[in-house]
Amino acid sequence: MNTFLFRHIDNSSLIVFRIFFGLLCFLESVGAIFTGWIKRTLIEPEFTFSFIDFSWLQPLPGNWMYAYYIIMGVFGLLIMVGYKYRYSAFAFAIMWAGTYFMQKSSYNNHYYLLFLLSFIMAVLPANSYASFDAKLNPKLKSISMPNWCRWVFILQLLIVYTYASIAKIYPDWLDGSVIKLLMQSKSHFPIVGELLQNESVHYFIAYSGILFDGLIIPLLLFKPTRKYAFFASIFFHLFNSFIFHIGIFPYLSLAFCLFFFEPKTIRNIFLKKKELYIGDDIKTPSYLNAFKIAFATYFIIQVALPLRHYFIEDNVLWTEEGHRLSWRMMLRVKSGSINFRVIDNTTNSFIPINLNDYLTKKQQRNLKTKPDFIWQFSQMLNQKFEAEGKSVSIFATSYVSVNGKPSKRFIDPEIDLTEVEWNYFKHNEWLLPSK
Repeated sequence: MNTFLFRHIDNSSLIVFRIFFGLLCFLESVGAIFTGWIKRTLIEPEFTFSFIDFSWLQPLPGNWMYAYYIIMGVFGLLIMVGYKYRYSAFAFAIMWAGTYFMQKSSYNNHYYLLFLLSFIMAVLPANSYASFDAKLNPKLKSISMPNWCRWVFILQLLIVYTYASIAKIYPDWLDGSVIKLLMQSKSHFPIVGELLQNESVHYFIAYSGILFDGLIIPLLLFKPTRKYAFFASIFFHLFNSFIFHIGIFPYLSLAFCLFFFEPKTIRNIFLKKKELYIGDDIKTPSYLNAFKIAFATYFIIQVALPLRHYFIEDNVLWTEEGHRLSWRMMLRVKSGSINFRVIDNTTNSFIPINLNDYLTKKQQRNLKTKPDFIWQFSQMLNQKFEAEGKSVSIFATSYVSVNGKPSKRFIDPEIDLTEVEWNYFKHNEWLLPSK
């Protein structure tokens, strides 16, 4: 194991990936400003649905979130050029973690992946070549890296794609009905809009998605199939970018391909002046045991987290329990309705609640189908009325439809939501069964 992890290899892939990664961090940050994402998600809402237990982490007041994202963009550029790299990478990771945990109304898997990668990049020697740091301090310059620096990406990707593939193997995906629902909103697209409504295309997307996610990493690792897998990756990720508008994720996924090609190929394309490392040194660090524990712990967590929904009662498609942090990508289409009944315990009178007074339209769409949003909103209402000196009980009348099926009651309407706790790793009993 020591020989495998700490054998030195050429570092061209990591150096070029750092440049792409920094650029994408910059584009993600400034893109959030110019697309209006910050305004819609962090400035306009009066109440922000943070991750549970992160309610203390709130957007900065006024327009300061614009400055927050501008600073993140600057750190992205510093990562790209390799200036004060460790500081810049760690600072970006902390700031991205902050914006990740302070809101989940716009949750995407690539936000989670970027969260993980940011911290991984902060500990890698990605500034040892083609960087301002190496130019200013020649002692940093190196043309090699430990083999684990490559495999940490490969293993992470293997986990992401494998779970993404497995999650798609369920009836509504296999019969194309999920894809059909997803494509209905794309009918206005020029050229391809009508084609995307074709049933044969739905089946192609459904099954090619399973096969791509399940096989892409082995095919990229296997030299005879690597080139074909790379071309398939280009088509797959550009298709996703065009159809689903999922930000930097497709381009970040393409950048990962750097870790599968021969160093000579990467150097000849991107780093023509770089010397190619051809040694086979094994440099075991003094912190070997600590490294092994950290490496193993990280990947055990990454393997375990997506499995937790199997140990929680009922179907994750219905309850959403165990959905996040599990690489369950674009798997379902849900809709719903919800009304809150707030009762003043002193007067036994009904207090009307208009969701438009509290939440944006996007927040309301999440509220209608996600139990943690329902619970958090109930706690917020309870705190609001407590501040006004009122003791209240809060009940929800909620109906949810999964993948176009008939709506069913979602929340037990007799449960006072101010009296229940949120459970992370077990079923919340106030959710009604899917069957």
